[in-house]
Amino acid sequence: MLDGVWGGATVSENLLQVHISAIRKALGPHRSLLKTQSGRGYRLLGDWGVEVEPAAQQPLSSRSKSPPETPVGPRSNLPLLVTDLIGREAALSHLYGLLSAYRIVTLSGAGGIGKTTLALHAAREVLPDYVGGVWFVELASLSDPNLVPSTVASALGLKLGDANSTEAIARSIGTAKLLLLIDNCEHVIDAVSKFAETLVRQCPGLTILTTTREVLRIGGEYVYRVPSLDVPDVGQTEVDQLRSHSAVALFIARTEVLDPIILPQNEDLPKIASICRHLDGMPLAIEFAAARAATLGITAVQAELGNRFALLTTGRRTAVPRHKTLRATLDWSYELLPAEERRLLRSLSVISGTFGLSAAQALVESDRKGGDLTVAEHLANLVDKSLIVADRTDAGRWRLLETTRAYAADKLAEIDEAERVARRHAEFFLEVFSPFALESRLQAAIDELHLYRREVDNLRGALTWAFSETGDRAIGIRLAAASCDFWIAESLIAECRDWSGKALSQLGKAAGSRDEMILQCAHGRTLLYTKGMIGASLVALTKGLRLSEGLDDPDYQQRASMDIWLFKSRSALLGEALDAARRLEEMTRDREIQFSAAADWIVGISLTYLAAHCEATVRLQRAIAIYPVERREKDLIRLGSDLRASAAGHLTVNLVSMGELDKAAQSAMRAVAEARETKHATALCIALVWAGFTFLSLGNLNLSEQIGEELIEHAYKHGMQPFHAAGMCIRGSVLARRGEPAAAISPLRTGLAGMQEASYLLFYPFFMVELAQALVANGSLEEAVAEIDRSLTIATNIDYRWLIPEIKRNKAEIVARLHVDDTSEAEQLLSEALSQAHAQGGTYWAMCASISYAELLLNRGDHEDARALVTPQLDRFATGVATPMTTRAESLMAKLNELTDPASSPSN
Repeated sequence: MLDGVWGGATVSENLLQVHISAIRKALGPHRSLLKTQSGRGYRLLGDWGVEVEPAAQQPLSSRSKSPPETPVGPRSNLPLLVTDLIGREAALSHLYGLLSAYRIVTLSGAGGIGKTTLALHAAREVLPDYVGGVWFVELASLSDPNLVPSTVASALGLKLGDANSTEAIARSIGTAKLLLLIDNCEHVIDAVSKFAETLVRQCPGLTILTTTREVLRIGGEYVYRVPSLDVPDVGQTEVDQLRSHSAVALFIARTEVLDPIILPQNEDLPKIASICRHLDGMPLAIEFAAARAATLGITAVQAELGNRFALLTTGRRTAVPRHKTLRATLDWSYELLPAEERRLLRSLSVISGTFGLSAAQALVESDRKGGDLTVAEHLANLVDKSLIVADRTDAGRWRLLETTRAYAADKLAEIDEAERVARRHAEFFLEVFSPFALESRLQAAIDELHLYRREVDNLRGALTWAFSETGDRAIGIRLAAASCDFWIAESLIAECRDWSGKALSQLGKAAGSRDEMILQCAHGRTLLYTKGMIGASLVALTKGLRLSEGLDDPDYQQRASMDIWLFKSRSALLGEALDAARRLEEMTRDREIQFSAAADWIVGISLTYLAAHCEATVRLQRAIAIYPVERREKDLIRLGSDLRASAAGHLTVNLVSMGELDKAAQSAMRAVAEARETKHATALCIALVWAGFTFLSLGNLNLSEQIGEELIEHAYKHGMQPFHAAGMCIRGSVLARRGEPAAAISPLRTGLAGMQEASYLLFYPFFMVELAQALVANGSLEEAVAEIDRSLTIATNIDYRWLIPEIKRNKAEIVARLHVDDTSEAEQLLSEALSQAHAQGGTYWAMCASISYAELLLNRGDHEDARALVTPQLDRFATGVATPMTTRAESLMAKLNELTDPASSPSN
């Protein structure tokens, strides 16, 4: 601006501000006509083609008997604006458009939302558009609705004597183009509605802007519900992101004004964001909080928000009484409500999150004693009065702002209704979630899971009350049992564990019931997935199985049996696991096809660990082929995992072992894809573990790294300790294989310790081998031998047969490096590895052992024996996926060829 107006002259920004201040001083009462335009400069309001007269307050009554004269300048009684409008740019722009298109615009919203501030800023901006002026009418202190016309007349400067009627005001305004801003109408809403409707009908140039917590409901009215300020999401942490939200900006701005010396720092922003979220982005509440923060500190304000009505009491001295404390703001609205609407508002305070009409009806409908209005009509009235907010993302749902909810909860407690309403709330949601506890209705519930998902906060609230000191534990036990499958369907495994555990600790008369059976089975399973193979898990599952047999419930017999088998498998009690799988197969032999598929699945997995690769492959492939896909979602909840993803994941062990490396890679990717399709935490963790093993074995380190990091993140997010430990081991294995053994040792040890703590031993021997190899590369041979010996001992004791040839091969390589002059032990180990791999049909492990053995023979000069071992392996694995071992085989053959035919040496 400076360059454009005074190009070539020396005019500083400060000098310009001095002269602008002088001009405003000269304008006197019209100083507001010179407006600062942020980022642009200054703007002179009004029509300056006509000379401005000092005495512009000519009353409208002098023109009541003749057409109004064009005033000599814009006129207004608008109060001076003492604060900036923060975060309302979009709302202000929208309001300009509304005032140009509609003659009655209502700004509606909860108390403290900023209706008046927004209206005043808008009125100030549009002042030049109204030659008849912009007039502000404050009704907050008005107690008699009959005085609305005279209050408006007084604001307009009309002297009508005894004729202070609406018609007299309309005649005085006539055809003047005029904006009337009527503020705080809710307590005299009927009188204002009639008054506004009459004026707009008789005055064609009149526009009315009202602020009210309750809409006028008259013809031609456009209602603009003033939104809360924008607050950061819980997951937002970056400084620039947090500062970009208008609620945070307002808090910072008000804090800086109150105490410019102690300014909020970047490290304070997450706390400020939390405060703003808890206050629903409500400007008045945020200003109160900022005022307290300037004296008590931001941390203290955040900690004390639970007692917000005592904390947030510091309003501006110039504020109207109902805006001087947060409680006073809500008292104003509450006292204006009819008794039935008060009762509904109080009852709705027990709702957590959003709610539908049926929930509202359940809380109060049975108490109704006649009356003309239904709960739906009372609810609509509370929405109109801005005490309840419609959920814009879900039609037919509403919510209370958190501050309003806390206020209504206090009112509920004051009249001793809290327990009665909380009981109704819990009973209603017990009925809502009951389909999850019935086999016949489970699939229908899963199909409409999104409808239940939106009630999760209410479910938590009902359970919390039921198990509280003033609650009803019998309702809590029934609700906890009914919701078990819902938590599992939502992958909220830890939450299912906690609620089922709490219910089981307070069983009382429910002992031996179907509810206990459901709770024991759910608790045992969720402990298994979150804490590992601990004794409490097996105890709960065994109790659940016994109860299901006593109650003759085949569904839960299968559930409990499946989870007991899983416990045995992951504990590496592999013989017992196979026995459990065979028993379940016999139990379900004559049942539907899905039971046959499940039997093939778990028998196939047990055979995999025992190195019966051919039979295991047949079983797992058949399970995938015959399983009815339409049962997938339901069985994922019933059986705790996804059959297709799990079977494809376990199949990789057999395919790698048999040398079907291309198929193994495909099966691993299929398992992950199948698991992602389920959107279930457990299924994905299982698939990722097996994919990690597969691609480590194939030497694809980039893919192994991606899989490991996703597993770590996913398992941590869902509180699954055993899988998180496996992810740490994959991370360490990748580092070791990339030549960073020192960095690899820590994550490998951490992961192995986590597996041991959780008794999750399926992968324990495999990753102990990885640790041993990292120690070798780091020069710790003695320690490596100790680790590999532990791995071999564990694998032998638990009958983990499929990996034993590979453990022996790795031990042989370490021993050979440790005892260079005596290779007898290494040769013995390699001979055993070859023999066992061949007996198991483990073609790939036989190839690996052959290469290690051939390298040993080459080092001692037995070239022909080495060639005899390598040649058939190269012939067998000449095509397909290249692995580190096939690469070693090719390199070894090149050396043998060079030794046999020196002429082929590159040096020649």
